[in-house]
Amino acid sequence: MSNRYGLEIRSAAPADAAGLAALLDSCGIAIAPRALAERIETLRQDRGVALLALAWGPPSGLIVLHWHATLVDAHPVATVSTLAVATDERRQGIGRLLLKAGAQAARAAGCGVLRLDAGPDPEAASLRGFCAATGFTDIAARYERPLRKRS
Repeated sequence: MSNRYGLEIRSAAPADAAGLAALLDSCGIAIAPRALAERIETLRQDRGVALLALAWGPPSGLIVLHWHATLVDAHPVATVSTLAVATDERRQGIGRLLLKAGAQAARAAGCGVLRLDAGPDPEAASLRGFCAATGFTDIAARYERPLRKRS
């Protein structure tokens, strides 16, 4: 998709699952590579995109977006469900580049707004600062409940 300063941003493929699983694991999200490969393939066939940033080895970052129509918005809404940058590669502009590429993909899909959920965890404070610096405004709280019993 793009190449800037040796950093390539492109669509993730199931073959990238092992590297992405390691990246996500370093960010506290454990997903088996096989399951991740299946989810990437499903996402590629659905209304969304997974973009990864590659420098000289394993993936440096990942952004996953989904879009959907709503009754109150004139255009589809894009939601960032995952934004991860390798711990040792943060504060180098990779998150900004991923967000820019994600926004371009959302615009190409006809979306009118981009949403990102910062969440309540302690690391969310730095994400909130990133969101403010990249043009997001804090608009609402999020509530959720499980749809299946936890085992």
